Amino acid sequence: MKFLITLTLALLILSCKKKGCTDSIAINYNSQAKKDDGSCEYLAQSESEECEALSDFEHIKYFGFTLIDTYWDDPLDSINKTVYNDEVYSFSNIADILVVTPTDNIVTRMMDMNQLDMKAYIHISELFFEYVGTTSGQSGADYNLRADYQARWDAFVQANDLVANSYLLQALYLGEEPTWNDISYTELKAASDYIKSTVPDVPIMIIEAYPSISSLQVPTTVDWIGFDHYFTKNPLTNTTYQSELQELKSKFSDSTQKLVIVMDTHYIPAVHTFYGNIAESEMKDVATNYFELAKSEKNTVAVIGYTWPGGFDDSTMLGARQLGVETQEEYIRIGKLITGK
Repeated sequence: MKFLITLTLALLILSCKKKGCTDSIAINYNSQAKKDDGSCEYLAQSESEECEALSDFEHIKYFGFTLIDTYWDDPLDSINKTVYNDEVYSFSNIADILVVTPTDNIVTRMMDMNQLDMKAYIHISELFFEYVGTTSGQSGADYNLRADYQARWDAFVQANDLVANSYLLQALYLGEEPTWNDISYTELKAASDYIKSTVPDVPIMIIEAYPSISSLQVPTTVDWIGFDHYFTKNPLTNTTYQSELQELKSKFSDSTQKLVIVMDTHYIPAVHTFYGNIAESEMKDVATNYFELAKSEKNTVAVIGYTWPGGFDDSTMLGARQLGVETQEEYIRIGKLITGK
C-alpha cells in the first residue's frame, strides 16, 4: 500500500512538471513541457506583424514637418498663429526654427520643443549667405557667402550658448537648395567647415533642388543630405525621381553621411493635378509611398514633410494641416511608427 501511494505521488509530480505550453510560436512556450495545459498565449496578429515590420524602418530616426516655428501665419485659417508645436508634437520628434539675425535668441523656443519631446532643426542660411542680385543660374537668384560669416556665427553661438545647449538641437539646416541658389562649393564648404569646428556634434543638413543635383558637391563636414522634387505620386516607381535619387547618393563624400527624404505634404490644386496627376484625396497614398521609399533606402535618417501650414508658395496651397482626415491620419501613423510616440 505504501509503495502504491509513493508511486502515485511520483507520477503525479512528474506529470505536473511536464505540463505547460507546448506551442513553439506562443510567447510563453515551455520547451520542458510534454503535455499542453491550454495556457499558451499569443500576440495579436497586428502586434506580431508590427514587431516583424519594425526592422523595415528602424533605421529612420526622425520625423517632422517644415514651417513649424518660422514666423509663418497660415493665411488659410482664421487665427493668428505662427508656432504649430501643439499640432504636431504627438507624432513628431523634430521641428524647424527660423534664425534671421546673429542676435536671435532661440533658447526658449528650443526648450518649448524639448518639453514636447521634440528637437529643433534650425534654418541658419541667413547667418552665412546673402542675396546679392539676379543671375543667369537656374533659380535666377544669386547668393554669396557673407564676408563676416564667421563673426555672425560666433555671435549666434554665444547668444544661445549653443555648445552647452546643443542637446536641444537635432540638426543645423545650412544649405537650402545651395547649388540652385548659386552658392559655390567653396562657399558651402567654408560655412560647413566653420560650423563643424564650433559645434562638432550637431549634424549639418543640406537640401538641394532636383534640377541642380548634377552640379552639387557635398563637403565632408555635411552630415545629412536630401533633395526636393514634389508632385510625384510614387517616388518608388517614378523613374525620373529614382534617377535623381541615385545621382544624389553618388554625390555623398563621406561614408557616414545620411539621407533625408523630403515628403510632399503640401497640395497646390492646379500644379499637383497638372504635373503629378494627383488628386487631393490621393495625398494619403503619396505619404504612404514616401514612407515605403524611406523604408527601402536603408541610409535614411529622417523624413521631413513639406509643409505643415498652408499658403506658403501659393495662395491656394494647402498644407498638411488642411488635407483630409485620412491623409492626416496617415501622417500620424507614419510619425508614431518612426518616433515611437
